[in-house]
Amino acid sequence: MSEEVPVSPSWLAQEPSWGSSGAGSIENITVGTYPPAVVLPARPPAELLVNPWDIVLCSSGTLIACENALVVLVIWQNPALRAPMFLLIGSLALADLLAGLGLVLHFTFAYLLRSDSAQLLTVGLVVASFSASVFSLLAITIDRYLSLYYALTYNSERTAAFTYTMLVLLWGVSLCLGLLPVTGVNCLGQEVNCSVVWPLTKNNVAVLSVSFLLLFGLMLQLYVQICKIVMRHAHQIALQHHFLAASPHYVTTRKGVSTLAIILGTFAACWMPFTVYSLIADYTYPHLYTYATLVPATYNSVINPVIYAFRNQEIQKTLWLVCCGCIPASVAQRARTPSDV
Repeated sequence: MSEEVPVSPSWLAQEPSWGSSGAGSIENITVGTYPPAVVLPARPPAELLVNPWDIVLCSSGTLIACENALVVLVIWQNPALRAPMFLLIGSLALADLLAGLGLVLHFTFAYLLRSDSAQLLTVGLVVASFSASVFSLLAITIDRYLSLYYALTYNSERTAAFTYTMLVLLWGVSLCLGLLPVTGVNCLGQEVNCSVVWPLTKNNVAVLSVSFLLLFGLMLQLYVQICKIVMRHAHQIALQHHFLAASPHYVTTRKGVSTLAIILGTFAACWMPFTVYSLIADYTYPHLYTYATLVPATYNSVINPVIYAFRNQEIQKTLWLVCCGCIPASVAQRARTPSDV
């Protein structure tokens, strides 16, 4: 009775070649094209025919795609959602949508079609999409800072032109990063240069990781400045009313600062483990560590619509209209507060 050929982790190695030296024997073999140091038993359990971690990534990709497709659809169908803020939220949702599709397609090509060239394309799509997602988060942070710092002149043609410029730049840079593994910057020919994510090279992943750390530092600085501006405005308003602690605006402003801390903390919690790990590790490290840090990074694309889209009052109204054809009074009459930043 012949045994089925197991499939290796799609994000870590190519399909292994299984050998046998007689009935009932077990021998070590090389995973994909990696050096012989990385080995797996020749007769793994049947449940490892598909790596469970890849199933988790594929499931995450499906949820990400569905969730963000709803946001893109809402912004696309409502002509009122054309302000710079909504364009940036739409860019974030589109990037996360493509990232989710990339995860699903990569699973399909790795386990069903078994095509190396197709996997290269999907890896490039995932890299470009997640890069665009992170850049969109930075663009949203910049937009929020400008809307507070230049409050009187924010709604102008100059702001719209700056927004379009940011969108062109962030998608252009992301596309270039995604094309690197497709155009030859990969470790297919030199396995010793492989990073923790196949087939990206260690240098490629190092550039992505350092870029993320720089972007995170810039976002942190911008959010600190946003908090200072919001607190200063709240303090001035409270002094005018002569009761600082009891001012409703002061209370909601404190909620807004807490919201900013949650936004930045969530972003760091999702991406920082994988960023740091990919800087210090390579293909020789256990696969479990790679998946354990990569999966939480994808969850950031699940959380983004909740933080940036579904909390927005205008998007909430459009969602209610699409789903039930009406807008609840609680949603229609709710005033925007600093906690919505």
